[in-house]
Amino acid sequence: MTRLIAALLAATFATAATAQDAALGTWQTEVDDGAFAYVSMTPCGGAVCGTITQTYKADGTPYQSENIGRQIVIGMAPKGDGTYAGQVYRPSNGKTYTGKMQVSGNALRLQGCIAGGLLCASQNWARVK
Repeated sequence: MTRLIAALLAATFATAATAQDAALGTWQTEVDDGAFAYVSMTPCGGAVCGTITQTYKADGTPYQSENIGRQIVIGMAPKGDGTYAGQVYRPSNGKTYTGKMQVSGNALRLQGCIAGGLLCASQNWARVK
C-alpha cells in the first residue's frame, strides 16, 4: 500500500512538472521604457515564477539595473494547453497586475490585466535558452 501511495504521489508531481516545462528557461522581454531584460523562469511550488537576471538598454548595451534579481512573473499556475494564470509585476511603475501567460514553442505572450481581465497590456517574449 505504501508503494502504491508513493507511486501515485510521484505521478502527480511528475504531471505538474511536465505541465510547467514549456515555460521554464530564459526569456527575453520586449523593450519597455527604453530597456529589455532576460527573465529566468523556474518552478516555484506548483507554479512558475520569473526573475530578472540581466538588463539591457534598447540598443542591446548591458547595464546594471536595480531590478536585477526582482521577481516579475509571480505564481503562474499551469491551466493546461500552455496557458498559465498568476500575477505580473511591472518594474517601471511598481505595480502588480493579474497575469496571464501563453507559451507556444519559443514564444511566450505575457499579459498584465486590470478590471477583472477586461483591460490587458501584453508583451511577446522570445526564448533565449
